[in-house]
Amino acid sequence: MTADGPPIIVCEHVAVAYGRQEVLHDVCIAIAAGSLLPFVGPNGAGKTTLLRAILGLLKPARGHIRTPFAAKPAGYVPQQKSIDPLYPVSTRQIVEMGLYFQLGWWRRPDREQTRCVDGVLARFGLLEHQRKTFGELSGGMKQKALLARALVSGADIFIMDEPTSELDEQAEQDVLAHLVTLSRDDGKTVLMAHHGLDQAGALAPTVCVVLHGRVRMVDVAQARRILAGTSSAGEINRG
Repeated sequence: MTADGPPIIVCEHVAVAYGRQEVLHDVCIAIAAGSLLPFVGPNGAGKTTLLRAILGLLKPARGHIRTPFAAKPAGYVPQQKSIDPLYPVSTRQIVEMGLYFQLGWWRRPDREQTRCVDGVLARFGLLEHQRKTFGELSGGMKQKALLARALVSGADIFIMDEPTSELDEQAEQDVLAHLVTLSRDDGKTVLMAHHGLDQAGALAPTVCVVLHGRVRMVDVAQARRILAGTSSAGEINRG
């Protein structure tokens, strides 16, 4: 899903390196507000590196990245397996963490913020599970809790690293449906590293291909041709 209008994120001749090894070269892309943009390519191609650079977690070796994050931070949604399942925090507390920039560490949510959290929990089907610890949730529910946390934060841009990794097919479809709704109905910009080109193509007409350090925004048919010769093409195209 793409959107018209001025770009909200622009990469201008960006190079990203780890030490002396340059992993992304001369990246020039412009992403419109409200887009749902999957980043596809073989494992290790640099999808996560590019998203981390857009987030500001990696400084480009060359070039510039323009984002609105100084005024309003992005909603970063990590893989659910990156959260320690033994950490004794409830589902509701995970979602309330999205209020950190409004509350700091010590203030408690007021009535309006509590209603907001209630509404988001209900939207993601988590209200009846709000007292469960994060570790007690299924994989799909964990990922939806992290999406809910980002939505509560008020972020306009969601950035996700493989949001459906290790989910079963039904949970994967459920999470992806929420991402489509965030873009289509809420006007959120959704950037996501994704492992399946077929599935990514069902979500959006344009994808961002990351391959051999190069980055291109193309339609799905072009992406299939670009990736056809890679050793990981079978894995990428399965969806």
